[in-house]
Amino acid sequence: MDWGMKNRLARLIKPATGKAVWLAVDHGYFLGPLSKLEEPGKTIKPLMPYTDALMLTRGVLRNCVDAGIDIPVILRVSGGNSIVGPALSNEGIQTSVEEAVRLNASAVAISIYIGTEHEHQTLMALGQLVNEGERCGMPVLAVTAVGKELEKRDARYLGLCCRIAAELGAQVVKTYYCEDFEKVVKGCPVPLVIAGGPKLKTELDALKLAHDAIQEGAAGVDMGRNIWQSDNAVGMIKAIRKIVHENASVKEAGKSLKN
Repeated sequence: MDWGMKNRLARLIKPATGKAVWLAVDHGYFLGPLSKLEEPGKTIKPLMPYTDALMLTRGVLRNCVDAGIDIPVILRVSGGNSIVGPALSNEGIQTSVEEAVRLNASAVAISIYIGTEHEHQTLMALGQLVNEGERCGMPVLAVTAVGKELEKRDARYLGLCCRIAAELGAQVVKTYYCEDFEKVVKGCPVPLVIAGGPKLKTELDALKLAHDAIQEGAAGVDMGRNIWQSDNAVGMIKAIRKIVHENASVKEAGKSLKN
């Protein structure tokens, strides 16, 4: 692995702990202006001091984020679908690695849809992106998306998705937490970060999700709605950091929500 690739990964997954807390704010590329992300810049600004990286699209990066930030960027490069379209899995690459380099990204992200009618096209797109990334020293984050079929999120399915993503060359994989998650981790030879998914009922539910995932081998979390849709978003991301980087219990981390 080239120095540039290693350096970018070291910015994303902190060498001191081997863990990562990323803030996902790329939802608008298929969901539009959902609640509390209507104005991305206002949502992102108070949370930036507590995140290890921002995951977002080039449009939000250019228009809503100050170029003076010293936070790594994971650039969403796949798209072409929407929540009201016929198939959420119908994605392709919309942003080039050259563009990611121009924007000083530390990684590029692409969704893959295993078991859908668009499985082949999204896996071929992942392979293409890995090839381009290797030429430029740009890590690829593969996101094991399930579209609207949330019932697919079990260990057998996610283990299949994560292993395929790693086999095709992704340097990091983002997936969902599930029962028997340690089996998913064991079968994937690259670091796994977990998605928060839809907003959970309570903040403690989200903290428990993060805690259990870390205890079972996840390298970190890439959360969005369970942080910035919280009424105490800053307290929430602080609590997540304690769990991920300080190995805090849910109870210990929950104290951040009261400050």
